[in-house]
Amino acid sequence: MTVRFVGAGPGAADLLTLRAVNLLRAADVVVYAGTYLDAEVLSHCREGVRLVDAADLDLDQITAELVGGHEAGLEVVRLCSGDPSLYSAVHEQGRRLDVHGVPWEVVPGVPAYAAAAALVGAELTVPELVQSVVLTRTQARSTAMPEGEALANFAATGATLCLHLAITRTRVLAEELAAHYGADCPVVVVAHASRPDQLVLRGTLADIADQVEAAGLRQAAVILVGRALAEDVCGSESYLYSPARDRSLKSRR
Repeated sequence: MTVRFVGAGPGAADLLTLRAVNLLRAADVVVYAGTYLDAEVLSHCREGVRLVDAADLDLDQITAELVGGHEAGLEVVRLCSGDPSLYSAVHEQGRRLDVHGVPWEVVPGVPAYAAAAALVGAELTVPELVQSVVLTRTQARSTAMPEGEALANFAATGATLCLHLAITRTRVLAEELAAHYGADCPVVVVAHASRPDQLVLRGTLADIADQVEAAGLRQAAVILVGRALAEDVCGSESYLYSPARDRSLKSRR
């Protein structure tokens, strides 16, 4: 049996892919990230499935569940919040499964930053204003950041920043980023995106920390920073759809 690392999306039960839903319906064992998922996501599972909340498990304990299910001939799903390509520890878990000779594959999901942008109707790339998006995090009680990935380095580009695992450091981050983006730069904070208890805060680098602290946010939140997030954002229109663009077959050769 192949162990599947499945992206559960940002939390809502109806924001999973069809493939993810089908795998959950067929699963005998589901190891899930309880901190970040709405309970309704698990409603896709069949009756009698073994559900394991990984919130309080270390990597070896999680691996034991995955390997044990595989060795018992069971269909095993490791349900990751958002998309497994970001901060999911798939690399570490996959490496351990390789040691045990357990085959595995990854099924993508809707990332949290995309759900956050959707809630406020924001396009993170606006022509001639910003064309790059940086997905990153900061370090507090977590793994050290690689040398060269200082937040200031990314901020210097003017790209839209999507900060994960950073909500408890909002004030420090806002002060640091204001030096590059300006204190009036728009910021959007979304907690529990797509879940019934979702919360959206809009502000600037000058006032967003006050809002976050007043709301008591401590986890499961994404911080988006950049000029593309302004409610009255002003940029150029895409050349791709311009009426001035030559759309003849000859121009495509």
